[in-house]
Amino acid sequence: MTVRLIRIGNSRGIRLPHELLRRYRLQEGAELQIEERREGLLVRIGHRGTRQSSWEDAYREMATDSAEREEWSDWDATVGDGGEG
Repeated sequence: MTVRLIRIGNSRGIRLPHELLRRYRLQEGAELQIEERREGLLVRIGHRGTRQSSWEDAYREMATDSAEREEWSDWDATVGDGGEG
């Protein structure tokens, strides 16, 4: 398979065809490892379970945590009023 090198800011990159993205279930932000070999470059899929969170993932997690704290705030007020056992 042949792809072309493209400019991305001051760097260069390659575009992966849709067929490869689908076959290997790659999404934007996927971690790929590049290994130099005598015969050329080897591109491997990184560790799927250990990828670093994107800003969007971090925000979503933070919003979920905030919503959970809000749910329990009423409980904390009830417990604090002496209504427990």
